[in-house]
Amino acid sequence: MHHLPGFACPCSAAMRCGILAVARGAAWIAVGLAAVGAAEPDPRAKRPPRPERSAAARAEAVRQLREAYRRPPAQWPAPHVDPGVEWREIGLVPEVVHPESNPYTAAKAELGRLLFFDARLSAAGKMACVSCHEPNLGWADGRAVSQPHGRSPQRNTPTIRNTAFRTHLFWDGRAGSLEQQVEEALTDPAEMAADRDAVVGLLARSPGYRQLFADAFAGRSPSFAAVVEAVACFERTIVSGRSRFDRFLRGDAAALADAEILGLDLFRRDARCMNCHHGPTFSDGRFHDLGLSFYGRRTEDLGRHAVTGAEADRGRFRTPGLRDVTHTTPLMHNGMFELSGVLNMYNAGMVTLKRQPYQRDDPAFPVKSPHLKPLGLNRQDLADLAAFLGGLEEPRQRVLPPPLPAIEGEPVTATRQPPGR
Repeated sequence: MHHLPGFACPCSAAMRCGILAVARGAAWIAVGLAAVGAAEPDPRAKRPPRPERSAAARAEAVRQLREAYRRPPAQWPAPHVDPGVEWREIGLVPEVVHPESNPYTAAKAELGRLLFFDARLSAAGKMACVSCHEPNLGWADGRAVSQPHGRSPQRNTPTIRNTAFRTHLFWDGRAGSLEQQVEEALTDPAEMAADRDAVVGLLARSPGYRQLFADAFAGRSPSFAAVVEAVACFERTIVSGRSRFDRFLRGDAAALADAEILGLDLFRRDARCMNCHHGPTFSDGRFHDLGLSFYGRRTEDLGRHAVTGAEADRGRFRTPGLRDVTHTTPLMHNGMFELSGVLNMYNAGMVTLKRQPYQRDDPAFPVKSPHLKPLGLNRQDLADLAAFLGGLEEPRQRVLPPPLPAIEGEPVTATRQPPGR
């Protein structure tokens, strides 16, 4: 196994602040989890942090890594993954392939964009798709959970960026296509609560929408199925590709700073992130138990199990993509953590649910993923990992709501946007 020379950075003030944030994040997690009695430290997580490296060793490591990662990705150092993991190299996102059942046209995507911003589709006329998927907030909403007065369990809003490449949508994977996800979000009583017939009748009262549907669907009159197809078509156009990491992959060697190069190598190797976060979107698209199901407690959420009924799926949630992750905090399915806290938890091997006395012999007790192991990373490692993840940021989008077609008897100003963070 190849190991690069050690390093220790003479930290700048900004870096020292980042390290303090990491430490404070760890302390906050410990207090928060202990308060609810949900978890205890992983019994295997007694691995001390490895020594920090000298400035000279850090500089040499950067030199070697820049040489290694300037090569094509097929020639990069082998990642550290567990046996049996079918990993794919991280890299540029491919071209979007639209399904044959819903092919792309510019007219359809434009119609979908307007519908995405139109709150008049919802039962109360106050919630649009954009209410929970705000482009200025990384196409998420910046809140811990998306439905503070909705059904239980309440979950964090995933970004819709790169949904074009996913085969399972929602944290529990209950939607098998983007069209299914759009339809559920539109009609779910806890979300937009749209009535199919009411939506069709509403749009039929708009000369502007009637023309847009005719342009997008070859003369078809407005229908709820067409609404779903148009919104899904638009959402498939929201993809990554403009981050500094993408520029680096396209040959701009200076696009990533030294800390980010070190973080890239940590991500692929010693931090073991590639076990689950691999491929162009930094997600394996599969489901894993991180020990955060709160099994047997008031806030219990068994994730994938509610969809499949399989005992092995208790506590498993879909691996989120990491592109633009710094713009979509808070993180995890329950929205409990900032990035520094997540890195600290992974470094400790995550948490282990504490069995209560009545659960000692419970065969259905969730089993944490075997990919989670204590890492022994030091403060500089964690800061470099955070720096690399920052290199996956997309440029901020400041998107204003578009002018919407008039609907007879309905105000055009119905579109509502969520408050900022």
